[in-house]
Amino acid sequence: MIYPARIHKGDTIGVIAPASPVIRKELYRGITFFEEMGLYVKLGKHIDQACGYLAGTDQERLADMHAMFADPSVKAIFCARGGYGTGRMAAEIDYDLIRKHPKIFWGYSDITYLHTAIRQTTGLVTFHGPMVASDIAKADFAELSANLFEQLFFPTKLCYSEAVSPLQVLVPGEATGEIVGGNLSLLVSTLGTPHEIDTEGKLLLLEDIGEEPYRVDTMLNQLKLAGKLCHVAGMIIGDFALPTPKKEKPSLSLDQVFQHYFAELNCPVMSGFKIGHCTPNFSVPLGVKATLSTSKKTLVINAGVK
Repeated sequence: MIYPARIHKGDTIGVIAPASPVIRKELYRGITFFEEMGLYVKLGKHIDQACGYLAGTDQERLADMHAMFADPSVKAIFCARGGYGTGRMAAEIDYDLIRKHPKIFWGYSDITYLHTAIRQTTGLVTFHGPMVASDIAKADFAELSANLFEQLFFPTKLCYSEAVSPLQVLVPGEATGEIVGGNLSLLVSTLGTPHEIDTEGKLLLLEDIGEEPYRVDTMLNQLKLAGKLCHVAGMIIGDFALPTPKKEKPSLSLDQVFQHYFAELNCPVMSGFKIGHCTPNFSVPLGVKATLSTSKKTLVINAGVK
């Protein structure tokens, strides 16, 4: 793996919108957070663009990402929000550029596609964490989430325990492997593409939002049939926000769905992690080694920067 260099106070960071359009006032509220950390912020040239549900054309969004990786003054890149659209750019990304100019890349949700494509093509460690306009700008942005940005300034080993949230053991055990994954629906969308998620020997993180239990069932079934669950080292079940069926009709619970797909796995499985569309949103580096222990009820994660 390629570990990006840590950042320092006084550095410049870039903010781009590679998925859906941003609301400018929310963007600037989020930017204040970074300025108060002693960082300068450079916005992507096309960050104000909108093309339907996209923050500009594929070419404009891709140009902003390439420009930030190529700019030697920019030490880290943060996504303004998720939504939809990153998978449309994956085939045209200049992965050699990223490999030659590795730096911190941060986001989640729809950004999962970029995390997967970049990591598997270049080996760059990236970060799954709250975004500038959609999370950081909110009045209730959690102190824990804010504090976790410190991992970018100093190589920091993280430990998730029940001090953060209650954790439920679905399958007992302990395993060490690289953390991969992110948003379930985005991971499923990589199947059958050149960027299909590689889960063998990995700790697979899953989260999502607004998906009813039958939809989560459908996507987990697709992962299972694609062979993505049978060789994982362990499962980290993050937050599945707003999973309630939208209509009054018979439904399984989300816990029942999880039991069906995970209970018979020959690896540790633990749920309840506040990772995803939730408060707090515990940010984690992807591509680094971590150890999941159900007896200790901990997830210990190696540092993501050098």
